[in-house]
This record gives sequence, structure tokens and C-alpha cells, in this order.
Amino acid sequence: LVLHLLPVAVLPIPYQSPQLSLHPFQLLFVFGFEGSQCISLKIYLKNLTAADFLLCLFLPLRITHYASSSVIIRQLYCSFGACAIFINMYASIIFMGYIAANRYLKIVRPSGTHILQTAKTAHIISIITWVFLLVPTVTYTILFFITQTPVTSNPSCCNPFFSESIKLFFTIIHTLSPIIFLVVFISLVLFYYSTSRRVLRAQQRQLASSGSEKLVKPRRNMLVLVSIFCVCFVPYHLARLPYSLLWSNDSVGSVLNYVMEVTTMVAVFNVCLDPVVYFFLCKSFRAKVRKVSRTTNNQQATEESESTKEPLDSVPAMK
Repeated sequence: LVLHLLPVAVLPIPYQSPQLSLHPFQLLFVFGFEGSQCISLKIYLKNLTAADFLLCLFLPLRITHYASSSVIIRQLYCSFGACAIFINMYASIIFMGYIAANRYLKIVRPSGTHILQTAKTAHIISIITWVFLLVPTVTYTILFFITQTPVTSNPSCCNPFFSESIKLFFTIIHTLSPIIFLVVFISLVLFYYSTSRRVLRAQQRQLASSGSEKLVKPRRNMLVLVSIFCVCFVPYHLARLPYSLLWSNDSVGSVLNYVMEVTTMVAVFNVCLDPVVYFFLCKSFRAKVRKVSRTTNNQQATEESESTKEPLDSVPAMK
């Protein structure tokens, strides 16, 4: 799979093989793991990183789309760039749901491995997910080039390029895709609620016990997932419902288009927040961050001491 060949910014997880040795790179990017013992959380994190990497590949096209007045650039962006954002967003939504379910199963079945937590199942689920996302994307791209409407002026958005068939397909996608968001969002809330109840019951049975303390971190991790999910994806989908119904209306379509652009920018901000998920879910990565931070601080302190020492050495000794 391509996912195994990509350099990924995933973090070492608490259950990795002890033989693995990781080396920090700039910006804390880490190469993908090698080894036969591949757990499902690692697979989902790698797929989440692959989605972010895909978006980064298309960022230059998106920037050029806004900076250039070329009709060809607009056509390329409306056909490929918008699809990359769609894949990244919903791949992030779905894989964050998988990660939350994986962590919840770890809480429910701490002494065993559920079939959904096996590496084979994670690979199958990941492949099905990418196929599920790529089918409508490829369909949209083919329809766009076959049925696109010729334009005489330079449009400010993609709407003038859309034919009636594209508009119908677009409306269907805009109507059905929030279902994915709602399913994952409700699941995350239920996972966090169930985890919180388990923590509360454990604390009531044994105050300050080691067992209850161990459940506090999973609740915190679930809260991090829910918070990032709400910050990035809730505004976009709140704006998407009226946009899917009124985007072809000339009087309000332009206003809704700007609203969608702003909320889309917030949604793709998850690329920057995904490392926060890695940080809180992965104990080894937190240790790696502290180690890199200490090394950097020591280097800065050494450089400062050397820079202050050199002027003193250059002063001639008084006789």
C-alpha cells in the first residue's frame, strides 16, 4: 500500500514494539514504523496523516487559484483542488471516528483485543474508506470535464463552470455527506459520555485509586478528539446545509460562497491540530517532545554562554 511508503508525521504509540527506535526530525516529523507488529491505532493514524499530506500537495493549487486570474487555473482547481479538500475533510472525520472507537474499545476491553482492533481489520476498513471517498470524487471529476459549461469571463468561484448534471450531483453530495459527519459526531459524544460515566463510577467506588486514575487519561484523550472535531467541522457543516439548498440562487449564493470559504478554512485547520491528537494519545511522543525540547534549550544555552565568553576572552588582561 502507498500508505506504508509515505513519510508520516505520526507519533510512537504506547503499545509499540520495544525494538523500534525513532529519531526526531525538524518539526517533529517521524518516518513510518517498520516491523511486523502493526496495531490498528497506528494504521488509522497513518491514514489520517496521508489525508493531511494529500491536502498539502494541493495547497499550492488552491493558493494559485486565489492569486491568479487565469481561467485554466480556476478549472484545474474546481476539478481537482476542491476534491482534495473534500477527501481530506471526510477522511479526517472518518478516521478520527475510528481512532475514538479504537480507544473506547481499549477502555471497555482492557485485557483483550476486539476483532475491530486487529491490524487486518484496520487495513480492510481503511481500504474500504478510501474507495468510498474516491468513487464520488472520481465521478465528480469526470462529470466536470465532460459537461462543464464554457465561460466567457473570469469567474470568481466554481459555480459558473457547473452544468445542470454537476449541480444535481453537487446537491446530492452536499445533502448526503453531512450524514457522515452526524454519525461520527454522535459516536464521539457517546464515547466521551460513556467514558466519563465509567470514570465517575470508578472514582466513587475507589477514591483516588490507581484504577480510576488510569481512566482519567482516556477521558481526556476523548475530550481532545471531540473538541478538535467540534472546532474544525461543526462550523463548516452548519454553513453547508443552507449552502446546499441555496447555492445556485444568485441573490444569496455569493454570500453563502464566502461563508463556505471561511468555514472551509477553519475545517482544513485540522491539519495543524491533528498533531495535538497524536500528542495526547501517544505517551512515547510526549517523551520525545520533551527530549527534543530539552536538547534545543541546552544548545541555546551553550551558544549563549559561548557568545558571552568570546568578548571576555578578547579583553586584554590588565597589568
